[in-house]
Amino acid sequence: MTGTDARRMSVVGHIDLDGKGDLMHINVVDGVAYVGHMGYNELGTSIIDVSNPARPEVITQIPRPAGTHSHKVQVKDSLLLVNHEKNRFEDNPMEWSAGMAIYDVSDPASPQQIGFHPTTGTGIHRMAWWEGDHALVSSGEEGYSGRILGIVDLSDPTSPAEVGRWWYPGQHVAGGESSNWGMAAAPDVTQEGRQYNLHHALPDGDRAYGGYWDGGLMILDISNPASPRLISQLEFGPQSRNTHTPLRLPGRDILIVTDELIHRWIGVQRHVWVVDVADETNPKVITRFPVPRGARHEDNIRWGPHNLHEMRPGSFTDPNLVYLTYFAGGLRAYDVSDASNPVEVAHLVPPAPPGRDSIQFNDVYAAEDGLVYVSDRFGDGLYIVDPGL
Repeated sequence: MTGTDARRMSVVGHIDLDGKGDLMHINVVDGVAYVGHMGYNELGTSIIDVSNPARPEVITQIPRPAGTHSHKVQVKDSLLLVNHEKNRFEDNPMEWSAGMAIYDVSDPASPQQIGFHPTTGTGIHRMAWWEGDHALVSSGEEGYSGRILGIVDLSDPTSPAEVGRWWYPGQHVAGGESSNWGMAAAPDVTQEGRQYNLHHALPDGDRAYGGYWDGGLMILDISNPASPRLISQLEFGPQSRNTHTPLRLPGRDILIVTDELIHRWIGVQRHVWVVDVADETNPKVITRFPVPRGARHEDNIRWGPHNLHEMRPGSFTDPNLVYLTYFAGGLRAYDVSDASNPVEVAHLVPPAPPGRDSIQFNDVYAAEDGLVYVSDRFGDGLYIVDPGL
């Protein structure tokens, strides 16, 4: 691809979805990619045939409800979960769908909604459902400040039910709690207020690792889904905000944790942290990832970390190799075999799409065959990448 900045990586397939490729979360199962849309147009979920990676083709698409953001997907067996949340990209919608839709995708060309888990407030932001009957969801519920953890039983997908929830003390304002973290409704670069707010939690056996925005990392015991329990919390200091994804490396006592670079912090460098959890009651920062070359902070462009490939069962899994999206910094790959010295080993930064000042890579998913799928946030669709590793 002309104008691409790449080391080792190469694009093997691309689909822009006719200019409606405002894509976010990706799952790939049996040659089919399920991809959520950001909410800038009427689309909610695209189902794409990627069995020939060089020629991805749309199979079908699911529209989003009016006023609703449905940018996240989770596929397990023949079931697809899609989040429903108030769409912040519409001009103050008065109505929206809040919760999580469940589809039967045994025939990907004809997804059938078979269930819905309703919530209150702004709705569900993200889900993780990898094994067993319980999905972890982050949900903006009435009576709480910021999103909290919900545990949803999907043993009967036609009748999902919340069986447990957890929040950081101070979030349950309707229950009389008050915060002690100086929360501001919408902190900007001049404000000190912090938001305690679950972005999402990833399961690992009877543990859940949550990125709790300005609260940092939370490690939870979920052995009893009805009563999740906090084991420990780790804040990353004044250089950290908006802690997003905490991924435990398979078979290792190491977490890789991203801080998302969000719009109000454009111009500030955010980081990816390496955390030792051998003693889960006392997690410790080992180091952080090196910052890639080519920073574009002075261009007023969103350039910094976002999502990790989460190594869910059935996807590419390597305890020593991490894939990361970096917005305008593209797709990056890191060797973390030495946790104290992560090393970038490959990257891909495509040229800016027409009318834009940069690519904005959003989410990444590596399939079992090693191909890497990465989404652009604003319209350039889905890239399929040979990592060259």
